[in-house]
Parts: sequence; structure tokens; C-alpha cells
Amino acid sequence: MRRFEFGTDDLLRSRFALSPAFELCNLLRLLEGRTRQRLPAAWSARLKPVFRQLRRDTDLDAALALHNRTFGADFVALPPSGLAQTWEDDLAATRATTLPEARREIALCLAARPASDPRVLAVLRGADVVARIADAMDQAWHGLLARDWPQLRAICERDVIHRVGQLGRSGWAAALDGLHSDVRWRDGGIDIVKTSSAAASVTTLAGEGLLLIPSVFVWPGLATHTDDPWPKAIIYPARGTAALWETPESVAPDALAGLLGRSRSRLLAALDQPASTTQLAQSLRLAPGAVGDHLAVLRNAGLLHRARSGRSVLYYRTPLGDALAAAGDRSPQVP
Repeated sequence: MRRFEFGTDDLLRSRFALSPAFELCNLLRLLEGRTRQRLPAAWSARLKPVFRQLRRDTDLDAALALHNRTFGADFVALPPSGLAQTWEDDLAATRATTLPEARREIALCLAARPASDPRVLAVLRGADVVARIADAMDQAWHGLLARDWPQLRAICERDVIHRVGQLGRSGWAAALDGLHSDVRWRDGGIDIVKTSSAAASVTTLAGEGLLLIPSVFVWPGLATHTDDPWPKAIIYPARGTAALWETPESVAPDALAGLLGRSRSRLLAALDQPASTTQLAQSLRLAPGAVGDHLAVLRNAGLLHRARSGRSVLYYRTPLGDALAAAGDRSPQVP
């Protein structure tokens, strides 16, 4: 078991963040077969040929040599600063790494997991290693993840909106409820019930707070980080990730789709938590204009409300919308 001990200042300084670089690293581990989790068949069939080509044609194998079971070398995936983090931010931070810093982290990675491929070693021992690793990761990003990132980011952002709403209503204990089945809030701290280490450990946050990072590719597990220079962090599966791996037909029950139309039934089902037009369009892969039109119809029918949150307008179901969505979930499926 791992425990994070909280003080008053830690609650004030705990925050949410997104990490495109971490998501890319986790996707690479899945494609390499480094974890027990597996990508859904459709994603695997689409991405694995690209992954093999990148390994042949770029320095990606050198970057993969710097990934351990959970995190890569720090300069490959530096800690995110907040919810606005972009891949360009991550890439710029990697490129800014000094050669001595990179050499130190590479030595630690190779000591834990030695590499023997001459091509990999030539990259890792070169004076231009930072630039070559950054270029390889950038090519991997654009080849493997850039297309899907708007959808994945929308899922993570909706998770944060949900938890911030709980935080505002009922405090941190409520916001952390449902984070993961292995996470418990107990006696002024967070317990991670199941960890890869057999030995129990206690991490005192010492006023620095905890970084909470929703992730798609960590699902169905979670990860923790306690080593510098990263802040103390929990990376947890974002709400809605399981539905991402389902086919669109399985998301919209047949009876509800017959009543509302497939796109509107998918939108109503997706609005179990508030979301903006952009987030819905990205997470469901629909055109923003079409989403706006469908939301207007659902709102005029009394199935949705809307409210402004900062610069965004969030839609959420009315009690009638909840009842209709629940009835759709219970509808019998025709074999």
C-alpha cells in the first residue's frame, strides 16, 4: 500500500493537470506490449502498423529504451503545468533539456534496463541525443496520437469538470470518490490499496500538494509518482474511457436511437455529466455545427438545460432527460 499524507497547505495546492507526453508514453508501452493492459482490437489494428514503421524509419527504439514500466526518462515526459498543457509545450520542454541532464537520466534508465542494440546505443551516446529523442517522439505523436488527441483530451477535461463540481459542492473527499477502486481517502490522507511494490510506503506531501492527472491509456489501472523532479502525482483513468473503447452502436441503445435518432441519443447518453458543444463534438467525433443543432432540439424538448461556466456553455440533462436516458439503458436488445 502507498499512502499520501496531506496537510492543510497540501489541500490548497493540489490541482488537476493534463499531460499529452505522458499519454503518448503510455500508448507506446501498450503498443510495445510492456504492460498487462491491451488496446482494443480496432485501435491496435490501426496503430500497430504505424508503430512498426516508426520503429524502422525513426529513432523511436532509442526513445523506447528510456521507458521503464511506469514512466520514461524525465526529459521525455516532463511534469505538466496545468490543464492547458499541449504537445508543443511538452516537446519544447524536452528540447530544452541540457546534455548533462539527459546523460544522467539515460545512465539511470540503462542501468535499470540495459540496451544492446547498436543503433539504439549510437543514438543514446551521441552529442545530439536530446534533439534525436525529441524528433522521434514528435514523429510518434503525429503518427500515433495527434488524430485522436482532441477526442481524448475532451474525455479528460470532462472528468476534471465533474470532479471540480464535486469539489465545489462537497470538498476533496467527494472529488476523490470514484477516482479508482484502489484509492481511498482515510484519516487525512489518500491510500492506494494495490501497488506494484509489496512494501508499504508513506509519502508526505510537505505543503507541495498533489497533482491529479486524468488519463485514457492508464485505464483500467492507475499510476503514482513520487520521484523528483515530478510533483507527487496520481495518474488515474478518466471517466468515460471505457465507453471510448466501445463501438458507437453500443453507446446508443436501439430503442432510444429509434425515438431520437442515433446522434441525439448518443448526445443524451453522453451528457451524464455536463459538457460543452466542443467537448461533445470531440469525444463523439461529430461535427460541432451538427452537435449544436442536436443540442438545441434536445433542449427545446425539455431534455437538457444549459449554464455558463467561465467562457464555456455547459449542457446537462434535466430530470426528464435522465429518465429517458435511463429507460434507454434498460431497453431490451434485439438479437
